[in-house]
Amino acid sequence: MSDVSRAVRILRSGGLVAFPTETVYGLGGDATNAAAVQRIFTAKGRPPTNPLIVHVADESIARRYAADWPAAAAQLTQRFWPGPLALVVPKKDTIVDVATASLPTVGLRCPDHALALELLREFDGPIAAPSANRSTRVSPTTARHVREELGDAVDFILDGGPCRVGIESTVLDLSTTPPTVLRPGDITARQIEAEIGPVMVFRGVTSSSVPAHSPGQHARHYAPTAAAYRFDSRQIPQVADWCRENLDRAWAVLSIEPLGLDPAAADLLPIVGTSGRGPAHKFVLMPNVAPEYARCLYATLRSLDQEGIDVIWVQMPPDQPQWAAVRDRLARATKPLDQAGLK
Repeated sequence: MSDVSRAVRILRSGGLVAFPTETVYGLGGDATNAAAVQRIFTAKGRPPTNPLIVHVADESIARRYAADWPAAAAQLTQRFWPGPLALVVPKKDTIVDVATASLPTVGLRCPDHALALELLREFDGPIAAPSANRSTRVSPTTARHVREELGDAVDFILDGGPCRVGIESTVLDLSTTPPTVLRPGDITARQIEAEIGPVMVFRGVTSSSVPAHSPGQHARHYAPTAAAYRFDSRQIPQVADWCRENLDRAWAVLSIEPLGLDPAAADLLPIVGTSGRGPAHKFVLMPNVAPEYARCLYATLRSLDQEGIDVIWVQMPPDQPQWAAVRDRLARATKPLDQAGLK
């Protein structure tokens, strides 16, 4: 029996299977089986108000579970499926309410990953699958991340290698007029507008006490274990001062440009030390191109946690359309610098 056939058998029996997509690894269960979907929420510690994206093999299967499939959905699936775009549409009752936070809509997506598509085609149905990690924590982009995060809470893991995109899909609500981008992702609002015309963009936060219309709308998501704070270029001197004053702590600075804090700089060698003894102090130069930054973001945060870093400083990328998804993830994974208690 192949790994995919084994995974399908587990899903049909109400089990949970982690599988790769082009964005992140998902924790999958049969979206028509309430007990299976509840297992997803339990494994993740996810609040019931946070709905799940449901994965399908193609548009024809999506239409089976949508109560309405507007013309815009047909246009967008032709252009972007398979791909990192989830479409929120009215659902049929076959998608269980627990998967959608009891809302009458469901987010449907066809992932652009060969192994995921093989799984979905053989399953021939909808697989509810949020990211395969504990709620609010960093999403997994390799099978190893899933094993480390969930352990025995998942029945089987399909290993498809590292994820290509690295952050979660764009979510577009087609039940509103005009449509609303509920979560930014690799496919931008500008690209969507080129296909179907103007869209709104949700920029707020949804309380965990009420149903969200999309995953990724709560204040805290995608967060490392370490305390993490964001800063902009004007605040570099404050971060530098903090680093100098906290040599007894393990910290890291992530930036997209040299900040003058490079440990190779002669004037800062006394700060980071050269002997290898004492707490770790790291300076990580991240890619200055948004897709490359997204691809390595979660793996970088996980690596810093594993190294015992307890404070992470993250320079925010520029407030430009191509960086919208990365900025969204960082805003929910970190706190603003003014909450760091700097003197």
